[in-house]
Amino acid sequence: MIIDAHNHPYFLGYNAEKTLMNMEQNGIGQMWLLSLETPAIEFPHDYYRSAKPDAFGAIPFSSCLEYANQHPDKFILGYAPDPRLPDSIYRLEAAIELHNVKVCGEIMLRMMIDNPDALRMFRFCGEKGLPVIIELNYGVEKGDQYPWPGYWYGGGIDALERAVRACPDTKFLGHGPGFWAHISGDQLYEQVSYPQGKLTPGGKLTEMIRNYPNLYCDLSASSGLTALRRDLGFTVEFLLEFQDRALFGRDIFHNELQQFLEGLGLPEAVLQNIYAGNALSLVG
Repeated sequence: MIIDAHNHPYFLGYNAEKTLMNMEQNGIGQMWLLSLETPAIEFPHDYYRSAKPDAFGAIPFSSCLEYANQHPDKFILGYAPDPRLPDSIYRLEAAIELHNVKVCGEIMLRMMIDNPDALRMFRFCGEKGLPVIIELNYGVEKGDQYPWPGYWYGGGIDALERAVRACPDTKFLGHGPGFWAHISGDQLYEQVSYPQGKLTPGGKLTEMIRNYPNLYCDLSASSGLTALRRDLGFTVEFLLEFQDRALFGRDIFHNELQQFLEGLGLPEAVLQNIYAGNALSLVG
């Protein structure tokens, strides 16, 4: 079985039926379907074409519900209200009780990820057994994009480490360019969003996963795949060491990550952990 542990409804032109067809074509049995309550003032304008934003953010929870209500056996519901809003925990609690939400995700906000309101919500997620998916992005590639010249989210790897340390009972899934750039010990994350080339030893990401048993890796999107492609020898060692902490996900609808993983020669048991076992262990 394969679980896509990171995807979104009405994303990149895909509706529910088209998503199901894509899942069947790629052997995916279930999908974690995530909201994205990034407010309009904080997301790039192309989200108006690639998602289905409304007053609640780039990808509202209502879109997730539309999919899950039609196909409850195929979609695991994720929901992440903006923790800066005073009713965020009440909304999340209601979603857990009324709609069986299993994941808090995705959080992609222009705030320090360890701010007090966020930590309060993350601790609530720990009490309820919800893993939390967080995107980090340094926003270093700037352009004439309204409303911001660079889209930073989360505040960087140090802010994530403070959150992970402050909430030891909460499982965190690191995701995005600002997370995966730290697979290497170089400083390229200060220059480009998707560093390439041979890795430098001493990456912060590896150090953090070893130090914090509540930190997991979300392999999805070009950020994860680009990082894994930088040094195949290291990647094999990395996935063997952290086979119980890495989750397959796509955040898109092609299947390049699976093709890449299949070509690494990993033991079948390791692949099954990455494809489904770790996701199942997190959501029950």
